Amino acid sequence: MISAPSSNFRAKSTDWLTCPVGVDADELRFQQRKVAIHEKLIDSLNLSVIDRVSEEAFAQEVRQLAEELTATSDDLMSDTLRQRMIREVQDEVFGLGPLEILMQDSQISDILVNHPHEVYVERQGRLERTNVIFAHDQHLLRIIQRLTSQVGRRIDETSPMVDARLRDGSRINAIIPPLAVRGPSLSIRRFGRDPLTIQDLLESHTLTPAMVDFLVSAVEARVSFLISGGGGAGKTTLLNALSAFLPEDERIITIEDSIELQLKNGHVMPLETRPANTEGRGEITQRDLVRNALRMRPDRILIGEVRGAEALDMLQAMNTGHEGSLTTIHANDTREALARLEMMVAMSNTGFPVAVVRQYIAAGIRLIVHMARLKGGIRRVMRVSEIVGIANDSYVVEDIFAYEQQGISPDGIAEGRFVATGYRPQSLKRFAVAGIQLPDNLFEREER
Repeated sequence: MISAPSSNFRAKSTDWLTCPVGVDADELRFQQRKVAIHEKLIDSLNLSVIDRVSEEAFAQEVRQLAEELTATSDDLMSDTLRQRMIREVQDEVFGLGPLEILMQDSQISDILVNHPHEVYVERQGRLERTNVIFAHDQHLLRIIQRLTSQVGRRIDETSPMVDARLRDGSRINAIIPPLAVRGPSLSIRRFGRDPLTIQDLLESHTLTPAMVDFLVSAVEARVSFLISGGGGAGKTTLLNALSAFLPEDERIITIEDSIELQLKNGHVMPLETRPANTEGRGEITQRDLVRNALRMRPDRILIGEVRGAEALDMLQAMNTGHEGSLTTIHANDTREALARLEMMVAMSNTGFPVAVVRQYIAAGIRLIVHMARLKGGIRRVMRVSEIVGIANDSYVVEDIFAYEQQGISPDGIAEGRFVATGYRPQSLKRFAVAGIQLPDNLFEREER
């Protein structure tokens, strides 16, 4: 739990008498008093001179005002609590208010504000509730509006949802009433400055050295594949890690709704979609970007997540000289990933028969890597599978490597083992053409 300092502070306001069940009444009083001081501080600032003074001078003025207002706000406030109040009032002006302490914690990957009095974080794959709260709905709404305004977006009753990327690369999603019944809600997906490498994934046992050898060879041999899994399974992390093995002499174009990929290759062109404006115009979809990317002389196209009609254009690219392209897809298993891909192709309204679509998918995509987040927050590559072809109008899919879950440890973490199935993939022929040879024993059936 992330605990905010408690105190015997007694606010003059009686709003805390309606403190929700499970919420620290002292902390709620503190947040309500802080909001009141912040509002007084804003009223006291001479905003007309902000552009004429340095950031340091402005910050100093804000601190001085915070100290003066805090000193006169309540005689019963302890020195420790007073210092915290001064610091957090500054966070209200320059930062994200109560969330600032969470944003400074590098171990937190997700911040989930369900409503003003319920904030969760994900740390090392596990969700935990914090003691961080907001004073009320308007307090949280103000922080949400500050975030959205930073990226040139707005959120109000006429436009009650926002999905956007912050300047530091974090992704935010906010939804407010009337759509959010319990009050404003905010989700922040944070990304580390240094993305995880293949070595990091090996050390966390996300996959095995044999899987790495095979997948890296597939990347180098320009074998197109799909990474599937549920939300938070680590799909983008794996795609990012494997991208380190893309040749430096190739032109890579990435396409995403919100930029998450952090490729280190020298010749990368990142493209990002654009939502419609308040008048419903100006939208640029992933399909628009895929079509445009084909005119940009790409060697490979990486789509952060395929989710609509752009699936057809992606497959056309894979089947017409852009082999080795990679993408991710939300799915619960390998077969479902293929079914979802078919559905997305159907969204393009081409009218192709299902049999034709399946042939097209099997020709364009050779491998599927399925990932999952298991009990205890651990992430595992559950399957590395090869699409062998089509038989009787169905996909012929063979598992090359698999993870077999065997139970749960006493501390609530999933336990299992990796195995090689014994299947020798047909992709090895493509590897050989590219001058890549893998040892035969890499595919012998055994526990890894």
